[in-house]
Amino acid sequence: MTQGTKSTHEPASTARMPVAFVPHGGGPWPFVDLGFPPAEVTDLAGYLRALPALPKSEPTALLMISAHWEEAVPTVMTAAHPPLLFDYYGFPREAYQLSWPAPGAVELATTVRELLDDAGWQTGADAQRGFDHGAFVPLKVAYPQAQIPTLQLSLKRGLDPAEHLALGRALAPLREQGVFILGSGMTFHNLRAFQDRRAIPVSETFDSWLRETVSLPADERDRRLVQWAQAPGARLSHPREEHLLPLMVVAGAAGADRGTTTYNGTFMGMRHSGFSFG
Repeated sequence: MTQGTKSTHEPASTARMPVAFVPHGGGPWPFVDLGFPPAEVTDLAGYLRALPALPKSEPTALLMISAHWEEAVPTVMTAAHPPLLFDYYGFPREAYQLSWPAPGAVELATTVRELLDDAGWQTGADAQRGFDHGAFVPLKVAYPQAQIPTLQLSLKRGLDPAEHLALGRALAPLREQGVFILGSGMTFHNLRAFQDRRAIPVSETFDSWLRETVSLPADERDRRLVQWAQAPGARLSHPREEHLLPLMVVAGAAGADRGTTTYNGTFMGMRHSGFSFG
């Protein structure tokens, strides 16, 4: 940046935003009857509807990191009016007729890339991609008016937890600009085990470890998250960790803020939690 030029990512005079990790359920679950237990659907939907109450003021933008987008380098969507990406299959017709016409956040996309560039990252941009279901399903519940500019950022292939913590740390200044950073995944995601009741206690054990971990001081929290695969029940809960990695980005952006459990319930019988920081 040339001397005397104002950075596009200097803090704005707005309330500092929290950061949050939310479970997004399965497919288009709240909008199509998929046979999930009604109490679970009601519980998780109620949590997501309450999500806008976490920030003290309305966000200037939403930055979503979903489990369902991975690229070779962290990549941002740059469409002014992103479509929906129906990246699920086998559901009733109405699952593919949903809408959530939130405006894109083109200026924020530029700022995100600048922040990551300053931190030594290579980045990418995608002007065609739409919001995948890990993004639009929870956001359609939480922000049904679809009025807040929204940007989606990919995970980085390889799914290295330390890299994703560092990614979040680089994004932390956005909180001072009123950007609400959200990670969308699940604290248990083993498709083969969802119907196996023997996995229930495993999901309880791993989820309990996560709840304890996010509540710790930042140094210890981040150390444990880097070593998450050593936790009890870790690999049965996540044979592949893409649904856990959005939590790493959120924890990195949390900085010194300690986490609290804002949701704890079951989905398809397995234990799941949502967390907020700040």
